[in-house]
Amino acid sequence: MGRPNIDNLNRRQFLRFAATGAAVAIPLAGCNSRPVAASKPRALGMAKPNIILIMADDLGYECLGCYGSASYKTPVLDKLARTGMRFDHCYSQPLCTPSRTKIMTGKSNARNYTKFGHFDFTQTTFAHILKPAGYDTCIVGKWQLMGRGLDGPYDAGFDEYCLWHMEDVHTPKGSRFGDPKIIQNRKLLEGLKGKYGPDIFTDYICDFLQRRKSKNSKPFFLYFPMALTHAPFEPTPDSKEWNKTKAKNSPKFFTDMVAYMDKIIGRIVSQLDELGLRDNTLLLFTGDNGTPRPITSKMTDGRSIRGGKGLTTDAGTHVALIANFKGTIPAGRVCSDLVDFSDLVPTLAEAARASIPAGANIDGQSFLPQLRGQKASPRDSIFCWYRRNPGSTLFRFARDKRFKLYDKGNYPRAGKLYDVHADPLEKSPIEPLRHTDVRKRLRAVLNSMK
Repeated sequence: MGRPNIDNLNRRQFLRFAATGAAVAIPLAGCNSRPVAASKPRALGMAKPNIILIMADDLGYECLGCYGSASYKTPVLDKLARTGMRFDHCYSQPLCTPSRTKIMTGKSNARNYTKFGHFDFTQTTFAHILKPAGYDTCIVGKWQLMGRGLDGPYDAGFDEYCLWHMEDVHTPKGSRFGDPKIIQNRKLLEGLKGKYGPDIFTDYICDFLQRRKSKNSKPFFLYFPMALTHAPFEPTPDSKEWNKTKAKNSPKFFTDMVAYMDKIIGRIVSQLDELGLRDNTLLLFTGDNGTPRPITSKMTDGRSIRGGKGLTTDAGTHVALIANFKGTIPAGRVCSDLVDFSDLVPTLAEAARASIPAGANIDGQSFLPQLRGQKASPRDSIFCWYRRNPGSTLFRFARDKRFKLYDKGNYPRAGKLYDVHADPLEKSPIEPLRHTDVRKRLRAVLNSMK
């Protein structure tokens, strides 16, 4: 990719360019500036595309090379970003179950969250929405949504599954990595001694894609909430310490886990290519929340970012979002529009030309126009309601790309306004009489969600 015209950059963009280097594309105004050597897109939505949504576990944006990471190697995801679109302002919930609930239903946790590890099965999910539109639906990876036992994925709208962590909290869940405990369509898999869970998941996905190729009739929706890169931090099959019992659970293996996550995504992409499915498949990648706190990552601009999983700061909620649709999504674009996890449901529905039931009452806003390379009306704010369990501290805040306002209450930062661009760790609240217009605007968002 060529260098941007530095003469036309504002000061902030210039400093960012100087810090990260020309290998990282520069977002200009929204998503509508023409990138260097951009592909000419087809009109997304003219036919029903296959859809694959991959969500890494405990992976902040700072762990990908395409976002400026210097600590990890992610060539597959970097290429998907380079040949597709990367979003710079995608925000999840601070923790896994809240994020899973939000991304599946398109609703704020304020209106459908119960407690950690559980799911309200009266909710409409993206699988429920896509099935009536003619989609085969499949979920593979980490479940962690109790309430319906081994039928939970079916009740959530999926035709088939291959999952870890399906029992209730009183049942040993087993390993997700070495010697995994995996349930496939109600049956506990046997003979997995010495096997690696992420490989079992990827094998199932590749088989699913093969079956879709032979079927050659219906589009499919594949949801892959990954087991990687969640703790325990263990060696992968590519680690020299693989199968050495004394080399277990150390943050030093996080680097290997990120690399293996990227590798198995590469297997999926290769399978799509080999089966001739890639040209009609919308591929999306994100993470469910920030990186674990024991992990500190270095960036190409010299910064160090400590993981903030479970925190409401950017380190806990700022995640990657990469979209790739070969020959359809304009290549080389970087989008600076705000995206909330609730936005995935309406985006997938619009891409699939599926109807969202009126009773679903979603909070999300489709970002399909951005994927099409069209002029969009992006959201101007995000609302977050976060509480791990009933009785836990409740956090409520509204934010735009720069400012974040916490609602009043009895919790840290309550009532405070922060410039998260200048103060990402939120250590220095803005003085009460400054940015009164911002406070008024974000306060209106908070009030609208009560």
